[in-house]
Amino acid sequence: MSQKFPEQFSVTAEGTGVRLDQFLVSKIAEVSRARVQQLIEQGLVEVDGKAAKASLRLRGGEQIRVLGPVTIEPLRAIAEDIPLDIVYEDADLAVINKPAGMRVHAGAGATEDARNRGTLVNALLHRFGKLSEVGGELRPGIVHRLDKETSGLILVAKNDEAHRRLAAQFAKREVKKTYVALVHGWARAERGTIDKSISRDSVRRVRMTTRRAGGRVAITHYRVLKRIESRFGKFTLLQVNIDTGRTHQIRVHLASLGHPVVGDTVYGAPEQVKGGGGAISLERNFLHAGALELKHPRTGETLSFARELPGELAEFLGRVEGNP
Repeated sequence: MSQKFPEQFSVTAEGTGVRLDQFLVSKIAEVSRARVQQLIEQGLVEVDGKAAKASLRLRGGEQIRVLGPVTIEPLRAIAEDIPLDIVYEDADLAVINKPAGMRVHAGAGATEDARNRGTLVNALLHRFGKLSEVGGELRPGIVHRLDKETSGLILVAKNDEAHRRLAAQFAKREVKKTYVALVHGWARAERGTIDKSISRDSVRRVRMTTRRAGGRVAITHYRVLKRIESRFGKFTLLQVNIDTGRTHQIRVHLASLGHPVVGDTVYGAPEQVKGGGGAISLERNFLHAGALELKHPRTGETLSFARELPGELAEFLGRVEGNP
């Protein structure tokens, strides 16, 4: 934030009924809702001269003052003894089968508390001790990422030279990443390519969107593996390959077709799927990075890895298909 402080806003009629944190997001340029909530938590926001909660509903006519910038604790990766499913390892790289629910690294704006615990980076530091430093202190060894609720194969660089060579392969789109996704509804075509640009949603900052001009190029290919008609509705099991690696790319692209990934409530999937007098739910996204192919950064040898659907996804798929 580059504002001058204190900064003052008057709540007009259009702000009536709006939450305090949402109001400030709309008024302060290039600030996330999380950062606004930190301002409020640190007592840096006053409404009519008094501290207030982020959830305060504005009535109109209030005077809001922002007293100063957020104080952010230094953020760094911390080694933690967390089990890892190591698919492959040598002196230059490792391939990890990441579970859903694990963040790859601590996010911007997080502090050294629970939000910075349990990350893949922390587990990697404990397991390997030293990783490449190209990505900086928060992302040692991280060449590419997977969303928190996406499981599957992720590549890690152990030294800077390997990192640079692997990053070059990603930049040239030479690394092949294959995902499996279960989506709501039946895809119209047996296969297709989505090439809609992606940018951050201007209202809900945690989301990405294909509806704004000037986004980053993103290319996703899909192929139907199976069409499912069940008592819970229609679903399509897809194989998905991506040429680019934008934030939430597969999720936002499939949602743009009207087929959100099962479990992905951020992009329109229901919390539960109901049918036949019952309901089932998935506490994560049905998106799994099942295969990875690359050239070894030192030898040039082609390396290929694959991992089946984790148990919770296989079980959910079985229930959708009518298996006990």
